[in-house]
Amino acid sequence: MTTAASTTSEPRARLSAADWETAALDVLARSGLGAVAVESIARALGVTKGSFYWHFANREALVKAAIERWERRDEDDVLRQVEPIADPRERLRELFRRVGGEAQSHLIYAALLQASDHPLVQPVIERISRRRLDLLTEAYRQAGFEPRAASHRARLAYTAYTGFLQLHQHHGMPRMDHDDFEAYVAHVIETLIPG
Repeated sequence: MTTAASTTSEPRARLSAADWETAALDVLARSGLGAVAVESIARALGVTKGSFYWHFANREALVKAAIERWERRDEDDVLRQVEPIADPRERLRELFRRVGGEAQSHLIYAALLQASDHPLVQPVIERISRRRLDLLTEAYRQAGFEPRAASHRARLAYTAYTGFLQLHQHHGMPRMDHDDFEAYVAHVIETLIPG
């Protein structure tokens, strides 16, 4: 027989590893890697810290799993969606539009860039950067750039993206309203993608 107390607490007791990972990513996006703490996440989820240990051995295991979840989601939501676009210029435009619209993903990436010397973060940043630079370089090469020029243009585009994130996330630049941001993305596309 189920009591009222067990029914109300049952959903919280059934938290999955994915619930913990998602909560950790929310904290990472808002406050950075250092703020990802088991106790505060447990409080936010309304469970005891003991619930955490059903899924993870320690904080580092949670951080690793959360970052890997974000990396898979980022790849699925962005890169795999643009890679099949045949026209390289349109592929670049769509990539720039997509990375311009994923607010939480940007916040997570900016937080990871800030912690890129952390042993759990460094390999992820390296993989993501390599994958994104390869995608950009190939698209620029297919758009008619010589290999070296394609590589340079890809680095310019990528550093513009990461620099923008860093300026707005960690250096106190004022937030752009929606129209200004859309105009900025359009300007970046016009500047960095040949017509």
